[in-house]
Order: sequence, then structure tokens, then C-alpha cells
Amino acid sequence: DKWFGLQAAIPEAGTLDRVRRLMAHPAFSRANPNRVRSLVGSFALGNPTQFHRADGAGYDFLADLALELDGANPQLAARLVTAFGTWKILEAGRRGKAETALRHLADAPRLSPDVGDLVQRSLA
Repeated sequence: DKWFGLQAAIPEAGTLDRVRRLMAHPAFSRANPNRVRSLVGSFALGNPTQFHRADGAGYDFLADLALELDGANPQLAARLVTAFGTWKILEAGRRGKAETALRHLADAPRLSPDVGDLVQRSLA
């Protein structure tokens, strides 16, 4: 878990691609919440330069993954979504991309109460 976390915390341009590749690593499993938190949580919550990339790719990645995880583990998905908590203080370009990702989550059918509540509070 620590190794996955360290890989996701590297503040360089290729980190998001590395995180995506590591999700296919034989030692990684989406069914293991600790492993997901180590890799994805370290990226979204511990690597602000790469999660808040100007192109919004970090936001899109996290929103899509939260939707995938929500059905199986809504508590884990909600924990990851907390990375959007400071989107309103970002500069306009990043703020707009983060809001778009949050609205994508909000518009999802059958969103769990865990994730739905966090998304609605973030957008309020």
C-alpha cells in the first residue's frame, strides 16, 4: 500500500498515467479498499499539483472512478469524492472543470446517498 501511495504522490506530469497503469498492476485490486485509498486517495488527496491539473483530467478520472466504485463500496467512493471539497477556491479554469466533474457525478442515476450527499453539499 505504501508503495502504491508513493507512486501516486509524485508531483510530475506523468503521475495520472502512472496511476491508471498501476490500477492494472497484479497487486492492485479495486475490491481492496485500502489499496484503492493508497493509490487513488494518495493521488487525489495528497498530490494537489497533479489532481488539480489545468486540463481537468484529475477531476474526470476521480469522478469516473467514484461512479464505478459507488455501487460496490459507497463509503470508499464518498471518501475519494472529498478531494473535491476545496474546488470553490480554485482559479476560474480549474474551478469550472471541477464543477463539471461534480455535476457529472450529481447527474448519475442511482447515486448512493453517501456520495450524493457529499456532491450536493459541494455544489451548494
